[in-house]
Amino acid sequence: MAAKEKLEAVLNVALRVPSIMLLDVLYRWDVSSFFQQIQRSSLNNNPLFQYKYLALNMHYVGYILSVVLLTLPRQYLVQLYLYFLTALLLYAGHQISRDYVRSELESAYEGPMYLEPLSMNRFTTALIGQLVVCTLCSCVMKTKQIWLFSAHMLPLLARLCLVPLETIVIINKFAMIFTGLEVLYFLGSNLLVPYNLAKSAYRELVQVVEVYGLLALGMSLWNQLVVPVLFMVFWLVLFALQIYSYFSTRDQPASRERLLFLFLTSIAECCSTPYSLLGLVFTVSFVALGVLTLCKFYLQGYRAFMNDPAMNRGMTEGVTLLILAVQTGLIELQVVHRAFLLSIILFIVVASILQSMLEIADPIVLALGASRDKSLWKHFRAVSLCLFLLIFPAYMAYMICQFFHMDFWLLIIISSSILTSLQVLGTLFIYVLFMVEEFRKEPVENMDDVIYYVNGTYRLLEFLVALCVVAYGVSETIFGEWTVMGSMIIFIHSYYNVWLRAQLGWKSFLLRRDAVNKIKSLPLATKEQLEKHNDICAICYQVWLLTRWK
Repeated sequence: MAAKEKLEAVLNVALRVPSIMLLDVLYRWDVSSFFQQIQRSSLNNNPLFQYKYLALNMHYVGYILSVVLLTLPRQYLVQLYLYFLTALLLYAGHQISRDYVRSELESAYEGPMYLEPLSMNRFTTALIGQLVVCTLCSCVMKTKQIWLFSAHMLPLLARLCLVPLETIVIINKFAMIFTGLEVLYFLGSNLLVPYNLAKSAYRELVQVVEVYGLLALGMSLWNQLVVPVLFMVFWLVLFALQIYSYFSTRDQPASRERLLFLFLTSIAECCSTPYSLLGLVFTVSFVALGVLTLCKFYLQGYRAFMNDPAMNRGMTEGVTLLILAVQTGLIELQVVHRAFLLSIILFIVVASILQSMLEIADPIVLALGASRDKSLWKHFRAVSLCLFLLIFPAYMAYMICQFFHMDFWLLIIISSSILTSLQVLGTLFIYVLFMVEEFRKEPVENMDDVIYYVNGTYRLLEFLVALCVVAYGVSETIFGEWTVMGSMIIFIHSYYNVWLRAQLGWKSFLLRRDAVNKIKSLPLATKEQLEKHNDICAICYQVWLLTRWK
């Protein structure tokens, strides 16, 4: 039963991908400019130009049909594809029949077939092909009336009965007309099916909206259509076709720099429409989710899925890419400019993924250092991941400085990478303190104060980095080019990363100072009190009292 459900889920996605591809093609095809080019070439007498408005209407009808195919229930969608497959099989059968008739006309042999080996060979090959087509049609349509799909076998029967070749041509045309009439009869008998289906769907939608509301309807359609997976598969198909078209036209192997440029330009080619951009957004989200899941699995093993079976991560990176793409007008740029801008956006997305990896690793690493776990493999995984998060953001910031000219936007990206490295450095330092305390025979004095000073130091460094970014942005705005968007970014960055961070740090300092003053105000225990209570702390003494009471 599970295999059947998985197959249905795969079909639910795979059968809807062509509708999105059709929407993407219709968006790329500008009908008005197409007919304007025909008009400029002085071909107004061209039949295409006479049917301009018909083509425009068909363009919009294509949009409607694509949306209908996208939202059609799975069982009706499967049935529709089976009808389409049957039509293709019938077309293949008539192609086989036409090729056979043409080859017989070229040979000009009208005698018995068994006397001519080549003629017998052609007849046997065509007959086997027609039988396969008829059998497949009857299986797809789930009917035993195989004669409904055997009209294209009439030329073979006529040739078997030694009918003249000129008459076989007429019989072949009659078979095509008969099959066409069958198709028209089928379409006419099911003409009201789309109307009845739309009517019932409209009633169900109205009932759902009245009972549960419009938001519940949207969420239901989102889950039934599996929109994130659907758009991801659509984008991956586009990307694979783009890569295939490139390598199929090249004979020489590409260099590493050429492959990187190919990768960026292929991604840029596959985000030139709103549909492909959404596909890229969901693909990045799933890639980020996969990376973060692997990060947690690397740190905790299978326990990561038991403690957190549904990791609702990855959408932050996708939403970040979407906002930046819409804000910069990514799909309106040329391919080269789009690839250049996309490389910067992908740097930002990677920086966000690294920050999310740090959010996963930080509590696990600190808990591992404080728990006195002696498993060397666990400690190796924790330290190796922290070292990666320390080195890779710094390397990424270095590469950005090498390839791009420094400005305010790139400084924000670099500052994000630097902050990630600083946070990892603080986490590693605290982890080392925990491990030093583990190997010492006596506890480290004022360990809590040391950890507080370490955290305060890298928080101060984060504040200074954010302050430098704001200062650079203000100077660039004053002495350089002023823009509304740049000023808004400076204001937002100043409020969230400077002002709020300064307030939070000052409040933490005041709370810490009050706590220290209150602890110092407590009286010190005398030697007699320590001997009386066996030199135990208040918490241990309370546990001892509870144990004694029980």
